Amino acid sequence: MNVFLEKIGPDKKEILRNLYSLYLHDLSNYTKGLQISEDGSFEFDSFSLIWEKDGVTPYFMIVDEKLAGFVLILEAPFTTKVDKVINDFFILNPFRGKGVAKAAVSEIFAHNKGSYYISQLIKNQTAVHFWKKVYQQEGIAFVEQSEVQDGEEVVYQTFVIR
Repeated sequence: MNVFLEKIGPDKKEILRNLYSLYLHDLSNYTKGLQISEDGSFEFDSFSLIWEKDGVTPYFMIVDEKLAGFVLILEAPFTTKVDKVINDFFILNPFRGKGVAKAAVSEIFAHNKGSYYISQLIKNQTAVHFWKKVYQQEGIAFVEQSEVQDGEEVVYQTFVIR
């Protein structure tokens, strides 16, 4: 299995928009804050900022030349306390449970050194367990805290990749 990250340009924004709707649909299992729009999709209200502002980098996850998901990484000016935020991380169902997510995270960390912040909705225990397993497998020492963000209970971890 060959997993790599491909930076997403504006020419492929509709593909990312479609994936975002699937991602938000999945997240709607854990929050009442996401509602389907009149056109039958879930919409990311700040989607246009991805290509309009510096500090936002989207990547497709590609597995053996097939689209497998996406990740959105934030940097300054969107974050001031850490270097990087893994803001959104999504794997399509056919690729789940096959090591794709772990391989994608390893790729992210190999090319993006620095301090990180990653949060999960507390109700999304699948995501919480995934990230803790990654930290354990990678030998990453992290600090974990909980808080309420936009009315949602989240748990987040901070750590440094050298």
